[in-house]
Amino acid sequence: MDGDAKRSATANQSAEMRSVAAVSWGPGRVDLFWVEQAGDLWHRIWSGGWQVPESLGGTLASGPAATAWGGNQIEVFAIFADGQLWNRYWDGAAWHGWETLGGDLVGQPAASSWGDERLDVMAFGRDGALWHRYWNGTEWVPWETLT
Repeated sequence: MDGDAKRSATANQSAEMRSVAAVSWGPGRVDLFWVEQAGDLWHRIWSGGWQVPESLGGTLASGPAATAWGGNQIEVFAIFADGQLWNRYWDGAAWHGWETLGGDLVGQPAASSWGDERLDVMAFGRDGALWHRYWNGTEWVPWETLT
């Protein structure tokens, strides 16, 4: 394949992807997430080399937000067409199914973790306020406004 054909193939592939997020839970590891044009979430791992991508499904209306909350533990969030925040997590052995965290949200969520078993996620609501919800190690604490 010549240079022009490679650039064209790359441009076509990029046009099919809407958003990307990356996270690392340890040395030599990167987990990459992106949304395909149909709205499903894809995942690919780099660990000494790129592994085969896998679909994590869903019907995302936003790009993904991802965070690592411990060794070999990842949480990924997205706003679906229903305006609710949905999440999936990897527990070190398997991906758990999509679950709703509620809300009436728009735009792109953001996620962070400042320790084992602590997750924070923020997103703007349709009301214009910035909303925050967090996992305290036992349960998801109800939504609170930050603005």
